[in-house]
Amino acid sequence: MTAVRSLITGGAGFIGSHVARHCLALGHEVVALDDLSGGFADQVPKEARFVQGSVVDATLVSQLFQESRFDYVYHLAAYAAEGLSHFIRRFNYETNLVGSVNLINEAVKQGVECFVFTPSIAVYGHNQLPMDESLTPRPEDPYGIGKYAVELDLEAARQMWGLPYIIFRPHNVYGEHQNIGDPYRNVIGIFMSQALQGRLLTIFGDGLQTRAFSYIDDVAPSIAKSVHVPEAYNETINIGADAPYTVKHVGEVVCRALQTPAEFEFLPPRNEVEHAFSNHTKAQRIFGTTAAVGLEEGIGRMAAWARRDGLRNSVPFKNIEIRKSMPPSWLNLS
Repeated sequence: MTAVRSLITGGAGFIGSHVARHCLALGHEVVALDDLSGGFADQVPKEARFVQGSVVDATLVSQLFQESRFDYVYHLAAYAAEGLSHFIRRFNYETNLVGSVNLINEAVKQGVECFVFTPSIAVYGHNQLPMDESLTPRPEDPYGIGKYAVELDLEAARQMWGLPYIIFRPHNVYGEHQNIGDPYRNVIGIFMSQALQGRLLTIFGDGLQTRAFSYIDDVAPSIAKSVHVPEAYNETINIGADAPYTVKHVGEVVCRALQTPAEFEFLPPRNEVEHAFSNHTKAQRIFGTTAAVGLEEGIGRMAAWARRDGLRNSVPFKNIEIRKSMPPSWLNLS
């Protein structure tokens, strides 16, 4: 029997490396594409074929599709720095929107059986809580705008050519393999990096903004198996944890897990949604699962991994396009 073949973009990154592992367990042959701007080659499962490159490279993407007849595409590659996206608008749209279109074009031409895409609840913007898939998205930053544009493009491709898709909107996913060396994104990773270095934990505003934080093992397995679940096809699905926590509380949990003092530096607030958490009734109906790993347990697992593997230096981001109104703490990094 011919094996199922899947392309996983961002396969050396956080969520992508976990999805690759679960796809291999399902019997897929996996090609992992990643430019290593935020991922690490040793995170790609050894059974997968690793290709270093970017989804922005249309020639490379076309070549991959010509070499392999992919049954499924899992598009997880992105520069997911929501707050920073205001200041890197061109880079944001080239990477997150144009790169996605390169993949959609090839998926249409080859007749891929399903295109799995993971935007974010950033597409909802300031909206009703909990955020439900029936709500009309109102993204307020370039990151959310670009992600929602890809969602719309996938629906247009389905109507025009019948390309099936599954859209997952995860949120604040954390766990092993997360890039904790990136100072612009993933607050739990930033907190862990700062705590391990004996630094103050930095918070924009008063720390009372709330988010629901999702452990990776409550997200990646459903993404991987979704292509084998007919009820998921052509659906948009929130996925992740239900309970919201304040950012300050999360910092305290990180410090307890690492056995370091919980000491904070409060910075001027930035332009961001104050409260964000979503409804997961549809995910529970389709996949029959709920988030099972609580915040304390999940952060404990991630902290043990971070202590074991240590801090890793990611590629520094230097291509700031607009510096006006940028948080001073970020200006010092760029």
